[in-house]
Amino acid sequence: MNEDTFEEIFSLKLNLMNVFVVVTISSILLIGITTYIIAFTPLREYIPGYASTKLKREATILAVKSDSLELEVKRNEAYIESIKKILTGDLEYAQFNKDSIISAEVLETEKLKLEAAAEEMKLRDQVALEDKYNLFEKAESKVELVLFPPAKGHVTEKYSSKNKHFAVDIALAKDTPIKSVANGTVIFADWTPSTGNVIIVKHKNDIISVYKHASSLTKNQGDVVRTGEVIALAGSTGRESTGIHLHFELWKDGYPIDPNQYIDFE
Repeated sequence: MNEDTFEEIFSLKLNLMNVFVVVTISSILLIGITTYIIAFTPLREYIPGYASTKLKREATILAVKSDSLELEVKRNEAYIESIKKILTGDLEYAQFNKDSIISAEVLETEKLKLEAAAEEMKLRDQVALEDKYNLFEKAESKVELVLFPPAKGHVTEKYSSKNKHFAVDIALAKDTPIKSVANGTVIFADWTPSTGNVIIVKHKNDIISVYKHASSLTKNQGDVVRTGEVIALAGSTGRESTGIHLHFELWKDGYPIDPNQYIDFE
């Protein structure tokens, strides 16, 4: 009502139907606004039970990293187990190709039918004619890795898979330089109770050379060494040592191989 004239301005008739409609519409609007806030605005982060987008993204990244770390841990565990077996020498004998330190894949060529086309035969004749008087043609070695003798001396005990002696023992004078057989990285350089000072070098193509019973080591784990570089000095350390000598082992893909097939020690 108008306060001055007491004239009626607006009137509302309150009944059960009006109250129900107003409450229903208000509830629908409140539910809709709440749903919109929860679904489409950053305010949902403050509601208990709802994670933020940043947190979800970080959780996804952490899950991927954890999977990668798990695979890396398994790979390192297998590698460490292989190193333990190398130190203990508890492995089976494996045959390798003497002409190459990497075993080549054998194909049954008898079952293959290879027939050259006319164009291919023509190209072969042309290439053969061009290379016939080529004075600058270079021959390539079939051996992928040449090994340098770690030390020159008398072999007191040869490699024997039957006796589980997966190494070559070389008699040396005290403090004779022991050299790396090829380029590589030192993956182990420490003292062990049974074999004394031990140094292990990893070369390319997963080839590992092991040098045991040294009097002292000149390289540390992680060092990069070159072919013929001094890595230790000969001695007689460890309870399994029978005198001043070098206990040399050669491994490929986790299997010991006979060093005499690739290195002339005398």
